[in-house]
This record gives sequence, C-alpha cells and structure tokens, in this order.
Amino acid sequence: MTTELRALSASEWDSWFGCVELAFGGVPFPPESREMYAALAEPHRSLGHWDGADCVGTAGAYSFRLTVPGGAAVPAAGVTAVSVAATHRRQGLLTSMMRRQLEDVRSWGEPVAVLLASEPGIYGRFGYGAATAEMNLRVDTSRVGLTLPPGTDEVRVRRSSPEQALDACEAVYARLAADRPGTPLRQPGWERVPVNDPESRRHGGSPLQCVLAERDGGVTGYATFHLRPAWDDAGPRGTVAVRDLAALDPASYAALWRFLAGVDLTSFVECRNRPADDAVLRLVSDVRRCDVRLRDGLYVRLVSLDAALEARAYRAPVDVVLEVEDAFCPWNAGRWRLTAGAQGAPTCRRTADEPELALSANELGAAYLGGVSLTTLAAAGLVRELRPGALARAALAFSSDVQPWCPHGF
Repeated sequence: MTTELRALSASEWDSWFGCVELAFGGVPFPPESREMYAALAEPHRSLGHWDGADCVGTAGAYSFRLTVPGGAAVPAAGVTAVSVAATHRRQGLLTSMMRRQLEDVRSWGEPVAVLLASEPGIYGRFGYGAATAEMNLRVDTSRVGLTLPPGTDEVRVRRSSPEQALDACEAVYARLAADRPGTPLRQPGWERVPVNDPESRRHGGSPLQCVLAERDGGVTGYATFHLRPAWDDAGPRGTVAVRDLAALDPASYAALWRFLAGVDLTSFVECRNRPADDAVLRLVSDVRRCDVRLRDGLYVRLVSLDAALEARAYRAPVDVVLEVEDAFCPWNAGRWRLTAGAQGAPTCRRTADEPELALSANELGAAYLGGVSLTTLAAAGLVRELRPGALARAALAFSSDVQPWCPHGF
C-alpha cells in the first residue's frame, strides 16, 4: 500500500484533525475546543500521510519558545497530534513522519523538539528522553493541615471569573516562566488554552472557577479549579479539582492553598499536574495523606545538538568530551567537546579528542533541562564514564536549582 507524506494546506486541516480524533478514541472534540485548536494550528508545520483522499497519519509541530536552565527561551518544536490510523499500522508511517519532522525542525533552525507522550514506550526509538516529571496529588483536607509562612494573612484572596482574570493570570505566568525550565512561553493565542472549559473537561464538576491572590495592590497569584460535589452517609465529601495554580511569593502560594483546602462541603484537593518539587509538599502536615504520584512529563529531543547545548546555562564550569550515539539524526552522532565557564557563552564543537562520557541522544534529551541526573542515568547503565571524574563534573554542570516542568498540555 502506497501513501503520500506531505505538509498540509490550510484547507486540509479539518480532515487531518478528524484523523487525530479517530486515533484517540473516535470521540469528536467539543466545538469550542476544535475551534481553539484550529486557530492555533500551523498547517505548514503539520504532516499528513494520505491514502488517496483519506488522511491516515498525522504529526504536528507548534512554534514554541521553551525556557531552559539559565532562563533563556529557546526556539522549540512542540510536537503534537501524532497518530496513525488503525488500518495502516506497522507500515512505517510513524517512522517516516518522525524522520521528516525532525529534518524539518532542523531546517527551521529550532534546536529542540518536545512532546507529551500518550504512551511512554513510543518515542525513545526516535531519540526522545523523558526530561520532566508531573506530580499528581489528592490531599485529604479533612486530615491534613497547612503550615503557613509569615505574611500569609496579609494576602487577600478574591473570586474572579476566569475570563476577567485572564490578563492578570497571564502576567503571573510570564513572570514565573523564566524561572522554571521546561515551561513554554505563551505564544499569541495560547492564553486561551487555560480558560478553555468544555463540559467534557469538568468530569462532573462545576464550570471553571478562579480566585486571585493580591497584596500591596497587585495580583500575586491565581488558582483555577472545578468543584465536584459528593456526599456519603457521613456528609459532604466533595473535591476541589485544581486546573492551574501559581504564585509569585510563598505567602501568596500558601494563601491560595489555604483557600482551596477550606472550600465548604469538600474533603479533598486534587491536582493533576504539579512540579515534582512543589512547595506544597513542605506545607502539608501529613504528606502520606496526599496520595503523591509521579509520572513522566515532557520528552525532549535535541535536534541540533551543538546549538541546543550552547543555548542553556550550566550550574558549574565544565569541559567534557561526549561520545554521542544518534542513529535517527546522524548529524548529531560523534564526538563533541562541551565547554562552559564562569564567563562567556558555552561552546559545543566537533572534536577528535578522546571521549570522557558515552551516551545516546535519548540520555542527552533526558538530562537537558536539568531534572534527570547524568549520575542516575549512569547508574542505569545508560551513560558510560570513560575518564574518572568526568561524570561527577558533568552531572553537576547539567543540574538545575529547580525541577523542570511543563505546566500545560499541547
């Protein structure tokens, strides 16, 4: 069976997105969500496999700017909507789309590609590494108290509609983005994603609600959430299902948590995606009753290895020769000397010098944002130290003060 792989024209987007919907369960997106994603679409950056008039494979790539260690915003391809029709499995369609897409991303001058995987076993063969973690919480607020930092009582928490609060929330998001590797800066139109509120996203809960934290006359944080009422023989057992939560200072963050934990007729606060080092773990009185679970988050692929490694900052000086295996993007394979000092920009250059660490593109992607230690990867046999001491120095340099995190899907 022969199919044609090509970039989309704008008129083909509806058919292409229909293929995505079918691959992800066959349930059509709500009209308001479909309209939003149609507005965000970049057809010329989206690939489709066509069998005659039928779209049977999809892969998109949003234009992102991703925060990396040091605070720089690096051009990145936000890979999305990857699917192959069930009728066309095991014919090489996915591999051909991934190869074409990475070649395109390289030609666009974007050194990094990122994605959120529907299944974790898919993308390792294409050089992606799991670089961030998502923490899920379900806090039993009937049993768990909060330790509040000084100044919490000075923070005012007030209700607002999500739409009316949008500009204030986006200002807080923008200020925090540079401090957290893995965070995409909001491109035009993406500010609509956090307030998109189809009934299917509520899981039986209320329409999206919002509160703002304020101090000294300015907005210092926000939380958006749904309320899911529930009752048993003992009384109310409702859940506050948090969508987004962010604050500029500890007191504002604690004030928002105090509000969420104290909503009438509820016994739980549920968060589906928080950073692995979320400060709330140090505010709660009993972390065992918070049902903490970690799962893989953002996957990172270095498309142009030298440009990617030169774009981020390093926690300590480093001078190391890397032997990199990259069969899928062979332009990255070989020996590279990475040098970063206390002053000047990092450099990454081809070299014939003896290698000190050996690893694949997957491990470089996993370690790139500073959340996965090269030492941990070495303990798993995925990084090999070829010169004593090189691993410890490189692991320190690649590390980050805060855990990387991608706060929203795409």
